[in-house]
Amino acid sequence: MGAGALAGFALPGLAAGQELTPTPQCDAGGAPTVAQTEGPFFKPKSPRMSDLRTSGLSGVTVTLTGFVLTRACRPVPNALVDLWHADANGDYDNKGFRGRGHQFTDEQGRYRFVTIIPARYPGRTRHYHVKVQAANGPILTTQLYFPGEPGNSRDPIFRRELLMRIAENAAGRDARFDFVLAQS
Repeated sequence: MGAGALAGFALPGLAAGQELTPTPQCDAGGAPTVAQTEGPFFKPKSPRMSDLRTSGLSGVTVTLTGFVLTRACRPVPNALVDLWHADANGDYDNKGFRGRGHQFTDEQGRYRFVTIIPARYPGRTRHYHVKVQAANGPILTTQLYFPGEPGNSRDPIFRRELLMRIAENAAGRDARFDFVLAQS
């Protein structure tokens, strides 16, 4: 799968023919996705599920999709993608698994989560936490950010290259981010 094929991957809700470029772009000499801190709220052994809108988690729906790729733009099948985030009040569920879940990529390296837009909380802009790991590979821990957020410029951890691509849809928002792992 080459970079050109990825550019044509459309999100539901986008106008026909509208394309989003991979985030970040992958190529043989390119850099992998930037790593960031997991923060204080990581909880191991999240449930295997892609719809995180469980009881008590309400807000604007986001469908987050993308690929896990090598630097050479090859898909990484069966990669673990673990996502966690605050709720609509800016709180993390540290007793249960609300706003937390994981899945494995398909044969084309695709993943998909349905969740909500998390709230801001003191010192941080809106974001998702993610861990990505190819089978027997190192773990990439990072965070994903929402474009156009006023808090982005004030958040000391924010990185522009970790912005998701966002599009409005009738049910909420579609988001896209492609993870590029350090392997070739």
